[in-house]
Amino acid sequence: MKTVKNLLVSTIIAGTFLVQGTTGYAQTGTPAEVQSNEVIRPFKVYIPQKEITDLKRRIAATRWPDHETVADRSQGAQLEKLQELVNYWGKGYDWRKAEEKLNALPQFTTTIDGVNIHFIHVRSPYKNALPLIISHGWPGSVFELLKIIGPLTNPTAFGGRAEDAFDVVIPSLPGYGFSGKPTEAGWGPERIARAWDVLMKRLGYTLYAAQGGDWGAVITEAMGRQAPAGLAGIHLNLPATIPVEVDAALTTGSPAPAGLSGKELDVFNALSKYRKTGAAAYNVIMTARPQAIGYGLTDSPAGLAAWLLIHPGFSQWTYDDDSDKYPTKDEVLDDFTLYWLTNSSTSAARLYWENAGRGPISATAQKTTEIKLPVAITVFPEDVYRAPETWARRAYPNLTYFHEVDKGGHFAAWEQPQLFTEELRAAFKQLR
Repeated sequence: MKTVKNLLVSTIIAGTFLVQGTTGYAQTGTPAEVQSNEVIRPFKVYIPQKEITDLKRRIAATRWPDHETVADRSQGAQLEKLQELVNYWGKGYDWRKAEEKLNALPQFTTTIDGVNIHFIHVRSPYKNALPLIISHGWPGSVFELLKIIGPLTNPTAFGGRAEDAFDVVIPSLPGYGFSGKPTEAGWGPERIARAWDVLMKRLGYTLYAAQGGDWGAVITEAMGRQAPAGLAGIHLNLPATIPVEVDAALTTGSPAPAGLSGKELDVFNALSKYRKTGAAAYNVIMTARPQAIGYGLTDSPAGLAAWLLIHPGFSQWTYDDDSDKYPTKDEVLDDFTLYWLTNSSTSAARLYWENAGRGPISATAQKTTEIKLPVAITVFPEDVYRAPETWARRAYPNLTYFHEVDKGGHFAAWEQPQLFTEELRAAFKQLR
């Protein structure tokens, strides 16, 4: 059989290719379409049962460390809580339900710059809907954005108006989930940003907006700097707004610069504490040696779960199904299982290395003053960084919308989908 870059063509059934990656099979179109770089191919997820059986076997064989010596998460994921979650993962969690969620939506793949890109594309039933590309980050995935698809594309069913409608495009980042894994260095935020413009143009959109949080924000800011024809504006949660003098003080451990307002000083102190407690070491390790950390994440489901759970975005997750504020246990395991079954934890982690340690929330590092397009920002109170409006206005010359909401955290679309949707409606209203 011939190989297609990033995929192994294994079988032809009923005129379609079943494309085998490292983990499973997905319908992707005819043989000629698979080998065409610009064709958009329908995609369905199906993971062979042997892969799910192997996951459960590995969970059952987990070798656990001894108990932490503190009563909080300061040393990492707590043993008893992690054991309970991982035990449920092995005995109670059902991946097939996650497949059903994805396969209920229109999914596609297309090849851009040599890498196969998986994406969800849902068109609104309302004409004049604003096309919107939304980018996830680490350790998230398309799963964290599923709850906002309905409210964005069909607003009248969720308290909105027909004129609030969006066409929604949600790609898996290169190296993440069902997208292909880059086989060469160079797939950083700038290159992904260019690929996203190619994707939107390939879908026939001549005018569109972009949104992102976490790495998605870095990619969306890169799109804003590049300002491709047709990109009308961007919305960010976790924007890059830290001024150069503040960033320098944080980096060197110096006192806060003079002249900060009370709110700015509170943010400075919170960031300083964040760095001093070691939480920032997560970013350092991922940036310095993603391949090294990847060996453990690839071999042990429990190790993968433990590592993902110490990400600051999960710092307040409750490990159970009782809260209406955070993703449920099953929703979190949808995300973890996607990383496992696609064997993408290492390829995804390389995005940290590709960004070369450039601060994702540093205005200078992300060259925010070069963004001339309209920029909208929503600040969620439980995110790892809560940007003051004064810093945001310094960072973005054309800041057209800024709003601090009263609930939600790092995975805002996952945690507060209705509020997140309302923010996007308000932020992009001026672009219609």
